[in-house]
This record gives sequence, C-alpha cells and structure tokens, in this order.
Amino acid sequence: MLTKRVKAATVKSAARHDTDTGSPDVQVAILTRKIDELTRHLKKNAKDNHSRRGLLQMVADRRAHLRYLEKNDKRRYNAAIKKLGLKK
Repeated sequence: MLTKRVKAATVKSAARHDTDTGSPDVQVAILTRKIDELTRHLKKNAKDNHSRRGLLQMVADRRAHLRYLEKNDKRRYNAAIKKLGLKK
C-alpha cells in the first residue's frame, strides 16, 4: 500500500495541472507504483495468492487506462509510456 506522501509525489509528477488527480496519466502512474510495490512483495511471499489476484486486477486496470489514452491522445500516451518506463 502506498503512503500518502509517496502517492502525493506520484500524482504531482504525472499531473497535467495543480488539481489533477483523476486523469488517465495520473491513474497509470499510481497503478504503476502500486504494481511495482506489490511485485516486490510477491517476490518475498510467493504463496500469497490473494495479493497476486489484486496485482492482476491492477495490471488489467492499467492496461485499460493506457488503451483509453492511446485511443484518445497518442502524444500523451507516448509521453506516459516513456516517463514510466513501460514497454509497448
């Protein structure tokens, strides 16, 4: 789980303007941060299937946000992919 400070920093780095908290860019950044954290947890706790299910749901949600972004604004999609270090 992300702390408030980490989440705020993630939102600030991906936000398009000061009050932006819900744009697809921000949502993808938050989900990426959560996925990274949960992946580290699952490397230590390989039998934690409940967390693994949550991880798969987050990956699917991030994929949906990225698909939406790619369809509606290709430039923002490419910028998000590059900024977060995700592969196509």
